[in-house]
Amino acid sequence: MDCTVSWAGGAKFSATTGSGHTMFMEGSAEAGGTNSAPRPMEMLLVGTGGCTAFDVVLILKRGRHDVTGCDCKLHAERAETDPKVFTRIHFHFTVRGRNLKREVVERAVKLSHDKYCSASIMLAKTAELTHEVEIVEEA
Repeated sequence: MDCTVSWAGGAKFSATTGSGHTMFMEGSAEAGGTNSAPRPMEMLLVGTGGCTAFDVVLILKRGRHDVTGCDCKLHAERAETDPKVFTRIHFHFTVRGRNLKREVVERAVKLSHDKYCSASIMLAKTAELTHEVEIVEEA
């Protein structure tokens, strides 16, 4: 896996992934940013949410469960001093579908966080991770 991060002036950087996608990041206003792009640590949180939500959907689909949607809302706290690592991250999963059993969805979340989601497993080295599951029945 490769990416290139390039300074775009001020506190802004472009990032191009090995798969050819480009995105921007920017430092805070205190660091000279203009709030035109997410902060790099926000991107890390976004990547973690994407990694685990992908796992949960894939696990449920492979189990032939009728999942129609999955949202993962993350709330993170950081250390007060440098390095300001994440110290706590709470994951709130809202999984939509038909006839989804709570134990099955909770198992998918647990498998993601214990075995498959490289990002959350890595962040668990510095942060306490907590999870919450909400299931929405769709007609």
